[in-house]
Amino acid sequence: MINSPAGPDDTEVATAAARAGAEVVHARYGQRLTRFDKGAGDFATDADVAAEEAILGVIRAARPGDAVLGEEGGRRGPADAARQWLVDPLCGTLNYAVGNLLVAVNVVLRGGPAAVADPFGGEVYVTDGNTARVRRDGGEAPLIPSAATKLVDVNLDPPFPGAPGFRAVDLLAHPAFVQRFRPRVVSTTLTLAWVAAGKRAAYVTDGGDLTESLHFAAGIALCRAAGCVVTGVDGAPLGSAGRGLVAAADAETHGLLMSMIRDRGPHAARNEPGARPRPVPR
Repeated sequence: MINSPAGPDDTEVATAAARAGAEVVHARYGQRLTRFDKGAGDFATDADVAAEEAILGVIRAARPGDAVLGEEGGRRGPADAARQWLVDPLCGTLNYAVGNLLVAVNVVLRGGPAAVADPFGGEVYVTDGNTARVRRDGGEAPLIPSAATKLVDVNLDPPFPGAPGFRAVDLLAHPAFVQRFRPRVVSTTLTLAWVAAGKRAAYVTDGGDLTESLHFAAGIALCRAAGCVVTGVDGAPLGSAGRGLVAAADAETHGLLMSMIRDRGPHAARNEPGARPRPVPR
């Protein structure tokens, strides 16, 4: 990773950008929102757009030679840029639009540092690619995964590209899951930061390769740096041939979830070619 010889390093840029987006999201909360239809029941709001512009402003000022791929504005910046930032300015738009505070702001340099901001919790989860920590009220603490809560967050947003090979609803009905864990459905990738921080035992979602997803990449980077066990729903490493995501606080939790995913009767997980990318949890 190449940083600018002067000024903030990439970790600080990611952190400042995520905070800038979070400030906009927080400030716009409760106001009348303009919605922009995206089809299939999905939409963005003017708060999403304003938060992305604030993030873009920070990145442009600190790294004018970098490109940015944003959820709302698409790809911007030099066409020949060697580096690209992935920006999801408001993950949990559906939550936000109805007054639910569970949302996240995701900023990650592809292959580098990442930051996930919780606009209403006042926390920013940060990784430089090697360590993971949380910043709040001027202080900083390491992220320590733990399965003690026994809470597993599952993304149930349609469509379901892995069905019938993998359906999260089958996992929730598995007798062993009910005995060992308690399901949660928050519908925002903030929950990946919670896995890294020990607030969730695991997170499970369907889909294709999520490592390059602007919705998931920052949270995946946090979980990896914190020492979580991160694979696809088929147990394979994440990558171009991957399917979905299982991020667990420890190997025991991951192993239990994988055994339940594989043991679901006629709908047991199979390596099915051509799985489509998972839609954004809005």
